[in-house]
Amino acid sequence: MVRVLKLTGLVLVGVMAAAAGSASAADANAGKGVFTAQCGVCHTATKGGPTLVGPNLFGVVGRSAGSLTNFAYSPAMKASGITWNNAKLAQYLAAPAATIPGNKMPYAGLKQQTKLDDVIAYLDTLK
Repeated sequence: MVRVLKLTGLVLVGVMAAAAGSASAADANAGKGVFTAQCGVCHTATKGGPTLVGPNLFGVVGRSAGSLTNFAYSPAMKASGITWNNAKLAQYLAAPAATIPGNKMPYAGLKQQTKLDDVIAYLDTLK
């Protein structure tokens, strides 16, 4: 009986952990919607898409900051030395001015963690 209870307890812990992990998993489809609504005014995210007010973000994950030739980046962005990965994007999108002082993006930051995670998951699909 004790063995059955221990086994049942272990199964419940595993199920709860799996549920918690999936509840916090980023949703790239939701991120596309957030991107379209909040970022798409200034940025495109299609391969070969045009530069708007901001640079095209297709392929941004893995790209050096300030490296697209068809966008006039701020000196601060060009000198940042950042290669965009999920962690750097999270930091920057949450607080652009604090992450790269002097950058040109006039955006206060995406403060809702779920939406932030979702946008980054979406950007990470653009390869």
